[in-house]
Amino acid sequence: MFNWLKKQAVKPAKPGKNQNTPPTSDNPPAIDPESLIELLQSTEPVMANIQHIVLVASGKGGVGKSTTAVNLATTLAHIGLRTGLLDADIYGPSIPLMLGLQDARADSPDNKLLNPKQAFGVTLQSIGFLIEPDKASVWRGPMASQALLQLINETLWPELDVLIVDMPPGTGDIQLTLSQKLKVSGAVIVTTPQDVALSDAGKAITMFNQVNIPVLGLIENMSYYQCPHCGQSDDIFGTAGGVRLAERYQVPVLGQLPLQRQIREHADGGEPAVLKLQPIAAIYRTIAWNMLTNITGATAHQVDIVITDD
Repeated sequence: MFNWLKKQAVKPAKPGKNQNTPPTSDNPPAIDPESLIELLQSTEPVMANIQHIVLVASGKGGVGKSTTAVNLATTLAHIGLRTGLLDADIYGPSIPLMLGLQDARADSPDNKLLNPKQAFGVTLQSIGFLIEPDKASVWRGPMASQALLQLINETLWPELDVLIVDMPPGTGDIQLTLSQKLKVSGAVIVTTPQDVALSDAGKAITMFNQVNIPVLGLIENMSYYQCPHCGQSDDIFGTAGGVRLAERYQVPVLGQLPLQRQIREHADGGEPAVLKLQPIAAIYRTIAWNMLTNITGATAHQVDIVITDD
């Protein structure tokens, strides 16, 4: 079990909080929710104990990808799906902080396999549980990729309907390794309307197309800012850039999220915003149903990637 990190493993941390009040939405799925969940659970698992793996990617950092992954996973858990969350951002694991587990450390029942953690109904794993919070992960690409694969394969995952994977930014070695070694049900792209973010998000879509992983949809984060005092909206990062990008690459828009101070405060405070902010919860619930509907029309793929010097 991570021989090069074994000394980091200590006693089990206390279980995370649980929350029994699910988010609600005025936009239910087009088909009956129970039928949709039954359909998701009836497909062939992509790996032992895991029915579907969904990658949450961005192409660049700073667009709220990890915050989106946390709130999406929490929403899936509270609509009745057995949900896991893997923090695959090897160089900057932030999910432990966002779920109130920043002081948790890895533990193992046999010194070979790792126990996952629990928070708000989500089963999770992160490299952050294996390294000190103030230590940098100074690893080359192959080492980081190997660490991530060990984190996936050597965790004692329970039976999961969906495993959400918070990907690192970019389109490099880690992304290619995951595409090559795992069966993936699809990817979700997170972007802001800003041109700089859209350019990198487009590259992420292209990468997934090249490795034959279905793009389940695009989430436009920080779509607009609404003043809490006067109610006026301001498109700080541009207008409908994510919608135009989705049209260009012919992928669906799963939802648009506002730039809101409370979302950041909840992330810093270790509690998903969807548990307390009802307008945000409704948007995420719609995003979740749209994503699940698209999964039922996508086939899990495992591809062979050949990289040459040409």
